[in-house]
Amino acid sequence: MPYAWTDPDPDSETEELRLWPHQSLQPRGFVLFIGATMVMFLFPLFAVLGTVILWALLPFLLVAVAGIWFALNRNRRDKQVLEVLTLSRDRAHLLRRDPDGREREWEYNRYWTQPHLYPTGGPVPCYVTLTGGGREVEIGAFLSEEERKALHRDLLVRLQRAA
Repeated sequence: MPYAWTDPDPDSETEELRLWPHQSLQPRGFVLFIGATMVMFLFPLFAVLGTVILWALLPFLLVAVAGIWFALNRNRRDKQVLEVLTLSRDRAHLLRRDPDGREREWEYNRYWTQPHLYPTGGPVPCYVTLTGGGREVEIGAFLSEEERKALHRDLLVRLQRAA
């Protein structure tokens, strides 16, 4: 699951939840995929090796490989999101680090912090938010629907410990 709770620190009684998007294509797989694509594109070129047709086809094949590389690399960069929810005895602190490096923070009184699950009506099905201090912020919108349901249950249990 692309989120994990750390064990509570016995001295400060804090626990931390880290959430990140699922990365199905690791760097090694990226290199293998681009290499395999290049090899598959080269096979048809063997038939036209030494002819003018080779030079007519080559730019289009290179543009296709460059487009695939750009799309996969852009997708990887867009998935560089990290959300960290820190729960101390009396505070709930949420930090979101976006792909562009921008950080956004929210801090609540843990006692009044409530997770909400919106089955419909949100930008994604089973939309999870945290409400507290007159504000409502999303958490884990990049998770799958089942993972958001599990996250909501986990948040209910962890936040009720403070009550």
